[in-house]
Amino acid sequence: MDASPSDKTSGLAVEDVAEKVLFEGHPALVPSMSALLLSILTVGLYLVFRYFQVKGTSYRITTHRLVLETGILNKKLEQVDLYRVTDYSVERPFGQRLMGTGNLILETVDRTAPRVVIRDLKTDVVSLYEAVRAATERDRIRRGVKLVDYE
Repeated sequence: MDASPSDKTSGLAVEDVAEKVLFEGHPALVPSMSALLLSILTVGLYLVFRYFQVKGTSYRITTHRLVLETGILNKKLEQVDLYRVTDYSVERPFGQRLMGTGNLILETVDRTAPRVVIRDLKTDVVSLYEAVRAATERDRIRRGVKLVDYE
């Protein structure tokens, strides 16, 4: 018998188990008004430095994990499973709001990445925040994990 999308697997629909990309990309080249001003004052030289910094950083957020890759010559790959995220926040300073960017900050119980800061996103950060929150809850249910607060 073939499995259809409406079949249940451990209480979740089959389409909920498949990993989907929520966001994939790089930080914005000019994330804030201060970066724009610095670019103008240095006659664009700052943009050369910033270009390599941006191209050396990539973010991939799926319904199961966060993958952050940094570095140009020496690469570092950090992966955090979504069920480990304990707190979420969005930073959108005035200069970033003017440029349409923002930061997503995730507190986790991961030992190697207790705080993940996804900077200078050129997307609707609040919508991404809501999508990550919902995906985290679905991932916890999928894995049968419960978060316990000891405070």
